[in-house]
Amino acid sequence: MKKFLSFILFVLLSIPVYSSDSTDTILAKLNDALKNKAHYVRLKEERIANFKKIKSEDLTKEQEYNYNKTLYTEYQKFNSDSAIFYVKKNLKIANELQNQELLNLANLQLVTLYSSSGKYRESEAILKNINKNTLSRSLLQTYYIAYREFFEHYAANSYDIKYIQQIRQYRDSLVTVLEPNTLNYQITKIQQVMAKKNFALAEKQLLQLFSTIKEDNPQYAMITYLLGSIYEAKHQLELRKKYYALSATSDIRNANKDNASLQELALVFYQVGDVDMAYKLTQSAIEDALYCNVQFRTLLMSEVYSIINTVYLEREAKRKTDLQLYLLCISLLSAFLIVAVIYVYKQMKKVSRIRGELYETSQKLAELNKDITETNNQLQERNAQLSESNHIKEEYIAHFFSLCSTYINKLENYRIILNKKATAKQFDEIYKMLKSTTLVDNELEELYKNFDIIFLNLYPTFVKDFNALLIKEEQIILKQGELLNTELRIFALIRLGITDSVKIAAFLRYSLSTIYNYRTRARNKAAVSRNDFEEMVIKIGLISLKV
Repeated sequence: MKKFLSFILFVLLSIPVYSSDSTDTILAKLNDALKNKAHYVRLKEERIANFKKIKSEDLTKEQEYNYNKTLYTEYQKFNSDSAIFYVKKNLKIANELQNQELLNLANLQLVTLYSSSGKYRESEAILKNINKNTLSRSLLQTYYIAYREFFEHYAANSYDIKYIQQIRQYRDSLVTVLEPNTLNYQITKIQQVMAKKNFALAEKQLLQLFSTIKEDNPQYAMITYLLGSIYEAKHQLELRKKYYALSATSDIRNANKDNASLQELALVFYQVGDVDMAYKLTQSAIEDALYCNVQFRTLLMSEVYSIINTVYLEREAKRKTDLQLYLLCISLLSAFLIVAVIYVYKQMKKVSRIRGELYETSQKLAELNKDITETNNQLQERNAQLSESNHIKEEYIAHFFSLCSTYINKLENYRIILNKKATAKQFDEIYKMLKSTTLVDNELEELYKNFDIIFLNLYPTFVKDFNALLIKEEQIILKQGELLNTELRIFALIRLGITDSVKIAAFLRYSLSTIYNYRTRARNKAAVSRNDFEEMVIKIGLISLKV
């Protein structure tokens, strides 16, 4: 029994709670849904196609009416032209059966389809020809919904306060005929509360519904949309973005082309300055409205699209200008590197000549001061220092020449890639490449690795000699595969004569205070005098240097 309870607890804790997702996670799911939008449409089309295959040739008129009504329901928020086609077939069947109930239902379905498609006169004419007093309770619900949506669609085309009043009037009438225990009744009641601007109560009631409703429920998108509308009225941007995104994701996954969430979410991103996302959402919303032939949605989006599209095009033009500037800078840097290589080559020749002159001078001095022991010792020490300096310069100049050549090739390849992407107008890819720091990080890692190899080639016993200057408990133990660590690199630079902490910090990309701390900590760990510690580091390998 105990094991069973533990298993149940594990299962409950493993169930994901959608409402607890962060806004970033929800937006990631929205982007995934947008990416797979065509897939959801294909699933919807396949479901409809499979349903059409089951139609039998010997259906009765009533069965065919119900068959067409099912297809109308599938197409209602997906493709209004197809939905109208099947409703008209039902009008014909209802007339043949002389069934007023079925005729009224088909006419009321046609009303909403016509008004959403911009056929307001035809829609209004049908409504006026229906006698409300002859309708059953269920048809009366459809009647009030049709009238409410008619004025909602018409208000988008010609806004007037009297249309808003009509919407409220038919919503109030709808509440009187809905079954109180239904979800439609609860949502309509909440819309009444929102119309009275009692957002606190409406928010509380919607969150209660949201905590119980599943994502696959057709009303899930409506509940999350209403929550987004409440947070829009309350100026709570993150919550507004979150619930509009949940609603939009649900609409996309259900292939609902008649939706308002994408438009509202596009406005949110436009307000926060994310023009790219706003443009992407606006494009998707317009595609849906045109696909479904929902004229009032297209009308609502036209003004928003014009504003966002203008800003988007201006930004793209700026990006293009910036790209041209970056290409110019890269070209100038390439030219600078070529000049630098030429300069280094000349300096190398100059150093080589000076080294020859110094060698001749040292030979003459050695012969002239052969009998003077003290002077000879001083000259030997000086010659050793000069030889070490020349040896270091020779090693580093050769490696620097190789590195410069490598970096020029890398920059040229980078310029070619950017040029190709610019030619192909792949500006998003270029932006990602320019934004990424991976190239710089990799080159820094390679630089430090080369430094470690070259330095240890010059002073192979440096780590051992450096540890000899520290107390036993504080000696440095390198990790597997590590040549030098940060502390050793600092004192390697000091051994090379770079004692300025500012220069060391610049080379290793640390703060000045960090370098000071490393140097101070090392002196405190010294087994020799703190004042003589760095002087002794500078002398590491001096005696054993092979000239």
